[in-house]
Amino acid sequence: MSNAIAKLLNSISSISSDLISSKVRHYGKFAIALLISTALAVSLNPFVAKALDLSDLFRILPSAVQIIQLSNIGDNEEVALGRQIDAQIRQEVRISQDRAANALVKRLGQILVPTSDRPNIPYTFQVVDDNNLNAFATMGGFVYINTGTIAAADNVAQLASVIGHEIGHITGRHSLEQMKQTAIAQGIANIAGVADDRLVGIGVNLALRLPNSREAEFDADRRGLLNITKSGFAASAMPAFMRKLASAGGGNAPSFLSTHPATSDRINALNQSIQSNGIRTAGGLNDSEYQRIWKNRFR
Repeated sequence: MSNAIAKLLNSISSISSDLISSKVRHYGKFAIALLISTALAVSLNPFVAKALDLSDLFRILPSAVQIIQLSNIGDNEEVALGRQIDAQIRQEVRISQDRAANALVKRLGQILVPTSDRPNIPYTFQVVDDNNLNAFATMGGFVYINTGTIAAADNVAQLASVIGHEIGHITGRHSLEQMKQTAIAQGIANIAGVADDRLVGIGVNLALRLPNSREAEFDADRRGLLNITKSGFAASAMPAFMRKLASAGGGNAPSFLSTHPATSDRINALNQSIQSNGIRTAGGLNDSEYQRIWKNRFR
């Protein structure tokens, strides 16, 4: 591994671990604070003690327990929940029957998974029969690439950059984090049963309709850039593809680019990372056959 890639890996690992540990500490402190404040209120204020009966306490405790449970879901539970979300997504979108397109996306995914941050969970790569420029992912290793995105790419490196970005959302557990926040807001008190239809519904909504946060997009970009670089694809393909789509879309940028942060900010951040780390990978750019095969295939 080159020094440039090693530096990028260290920076991403540091950012990611700090982000995860801070979230866990935040939830744990919140739960403990809730329990302590309740206990103090009961013990120090006789009026509170009188007004707060056991039924009130049992209504408070699940919320505190919920935060801890949602923060500690393991890989197996995440994958199981992802399978259920995928089953619902497949009822809402049309999965392409184009064997060549599915083989292309699957092959690129299989190249990228071993160099990702989470190579030990199963991944499923699927092509959505939709000419709109879009790509999305859900927890547990499920990645979806629209036919319109395959056609819009200039070369295999640009398509790999899109897949790498979506893998980055999975390795960063972004949809799981969004699910935690949504479940807490909706008062779902127990994640012990991942078959809960409410959780599946939240996951489908997050994958198909709700944007990722600013932090999640930047994190997926960083992870995706590192991933395609380690696999030998051109690092420049990621900002180049974003720039191309943003310019072509005008005021109607694709949904996976139109979410905040602004596409220009993401492009600038990627270019800065490439330049500051001296990344020179160039694989997948000189692919003369790509446009001939894919540009007009889905019309």
